[in-house]
Amino acid sequence: RFSFENPKYTDPHIKANALLQAHFSRQVLGGNLASDQQEVLLSSTRLLQAMVDVISSNGWLSLALLAMEVSQMVTQGMWERDSMLLQLPHFTKDLAKKCQENPGKSVETVFDLVELEDDERRELLQMSDLQLMDIARFCNRFPNIDLTYEVLDSDNVSAGDDVSVQVTLERDLEGRTEVGPVFAPKYPKAKEEGWWLVVGDTKSNQLLAIKRVTLQRKSRVKLDFAAPAEAVTRTYTLYFMCDSYLGCDQEYSFTLDVKAPMGEDDSGRE
Repeated sequence: RFSFENPKYTDPHIKANALLQAHFSRQVLGGNLASDQQEVLLSSTRLLQAMVDVISSNGWLSLALLAMEVSQMVTQGMWERDSMLLQLPHFTKDLAKKCQENPGKSVETVFDLVELEDDERRELLQMSDLQLMDIARFCNRFPNIDLTYEVLDSDNVSAGDDVSVQVTLERDLEGRTEVGPVFAPKYPKAKEEGWWLVVGDTKSNQLLAIKRVTLQRKSRVKLDFAAPAEAVTRTYTLYFMCDSYLGCDQEYSFTLDVKAPMGEDDSGRE
């Protein structure tokens, strides 16, 4: 939870903090507090996107990823440590725990639930046919995206060169013609999903490249960053982060063998 440092309870940011925490904990508010909470949530989404822009311009990897995760929390009304299954309709904490403890196969993610046979899912969830239809609609809408990438000319990268990562994204629309709005009943208005593609160096906590992506069926995105200034072998991470759902982010590691610039090896020879 977000801590209060030297709280002055009349300060607006203290109230906003408390309203956000109530939202993440799914505490029901009434009257003016509910109206104020809606305003805070809508403002938070805009502020978090701006924060990602500012943070990434400073090259801070972990803080940028944290802001992206908080955007997911704001949209779904839950803590990132909560079961991802709480995003589904009709799910309670007790049912999520039951799924996690399911004998033979722990069900912890939306994809785990989808992989169950129909009879297994029905037996596990113990829901009515109408409720199961709601579950099916959510699962069909939940992002199922295939990501492939290529580091262009990766065998010929010299110190200081520009490095390009070509990313191809393809969504399984499950027979639909469009993505549609995010399923987010805890959020005060309809919202379209968005994504970030990020290249970072976890060892130095440096964000090297970032692109904002809106994905329907298929997209190709190129990320560019500068290779290290010296000959070195460096491992990077490619992140694909959603701004609206928990549990559909992806990350991949790749290694670059950066060579010394041409002629540098001969610079000390006569």
